[in-house]
Amino acid sequence: MPKITTLFDIDEIGEGAAKGIQLGQRNLFAVNHQGQIYLYENRCPHKGIPLEWMPDTFLDAEKQYIQCSTHGALFTIDQGLCIAGPCNGASLKPITYDVVEGKICIAEDSD
Repeated sequence: MPKITTLFDIDEIGEGAAKGIQLGQRNLFAVNHQGQIYLYENRCPHKGIPLEWMPDTFLDAEKQYIQCSTHGALFTIDQGLCIAGPCNGASLKPITYDVVEGKICIAEDSD
């Protein structure tokens, strides 16, 4: 039976903002873009490293794309697809979530 884990309150991320989440050994991040929350694994498909260079800094200066701080790769916010950089055509791994009473929650396999 999966364990339901609450990650954060949906109001913690304003429009055009991002938030990193440490969940045990997993690194995730969320982006609020045009009123929708997008949740991904915080792992660049090029080198397998975290995307941000400072806490909660995942977006480019115009807040239109997710940007890898190491090589400058750009990913679409809504699909996680790399459109520029060394991993062009690759995608970030999306994380399925539910909103429960205003909180972003994910199901995790329990041991």
